[in-house]
Amino acid sequence: MTRTDRTYGDRATEITVTAEGLPDWLTPVERGALGVAPEQLSSFLPPASGDGRQSAVLVLFGEGPRGPELLLMERASSLRSHPGQPSFPGGSLDPEDGDPATTGPLRAALREAEEETGLDPSGVQLFGVLPRLYIPVSGFVVTPVLGWWRRPTPVGVVDPAETARVFTVPVAELTDPANRAITRHPRGHHSPAFLVGSALVWGFTAGVIDRILHFSGWERPWDRSKEVPLDWRA
Repeated sequence: MTRTDRTYGDRATEITVTAEGLPDWLTPVERGALGVAPEQLSSFLPPASGDGRQSAVLVLFGEGPRGPELLLMERASSLRSHPGQPSFPGGSLDPEDGDPATTGPLRAALREAEEETGLDPSGVQLFGVLPRLYIPVSGFVVTPVLGWWRRPTPVGVVDPAETARVFTVPVAELTDPANRAITRHPRGHHSPAFLVGSALVWGFTAGVIDRILHFSGWERPWDRSKEVPLDWRA
C-alpha cells in the first residue's frame, strides 16, 4: 500500500481509501486533504456532546470533455431541507453502512450518490476523507468523502421528488475569479459562493469547494467584495 492507503472494516466489509493511480491533476487535492484540521475548513464544527445526525457527501472529481470537473446535483424545490439548493450527492448514514467512525461515511456517500444520481459506485475510487463538519440549521454532522470517477457511468435524476437535476461543473469554472462571489446567509453570516452551471452554489457545498481550492493551491485571487443574492440566476 502507499502511504495514503487506509482500509476500513473487517474482511467481509472492508473498503479502501487510496491515492494509487490518481491522475496527476488530482494530486494537489489529495495532498491538501492530508492533515487538514476541522477548524481550517469551517467555523461550524460538530458539537462536543456528540449530538447531530451523522451523514456524508461524495465530493466526486471526474474528467470530462471540458477537463477536470466536479459532480453536483440540485435538490428538489419541494424538499423541506435546503430546497432548490445545489449540493454534493449525499445523505444520512443508515445502520447497514457500518461504523460511523470508519466505514459508515464511506459507504453512505457512495450509496446516497447511487440513489440520487444513478452512478455506479464500482467506478468510483475513494482517495480521501475530510474532517467532520456541522450544519447548524439542520443539525447534520457531515463527513466529506473525496472520490475519483475512475470509470464514469451515466448519471441523471433518479427521483424527481428528491432531485431536480444532476450536472457537472468544470474545475476551470470554479477557479475562474469571475464566477466567485459572497452571499449572505438568512441567519446573517457571509459565505463563499460560485456562479456556475446557471446556478448559485452556496452554503455548505460552496464552503467545502472553497477550502478544497485553497488547500490544493488552485485558488486564484478574486473579488471578495462582490456580493450576490441567494435568488441569483444566470
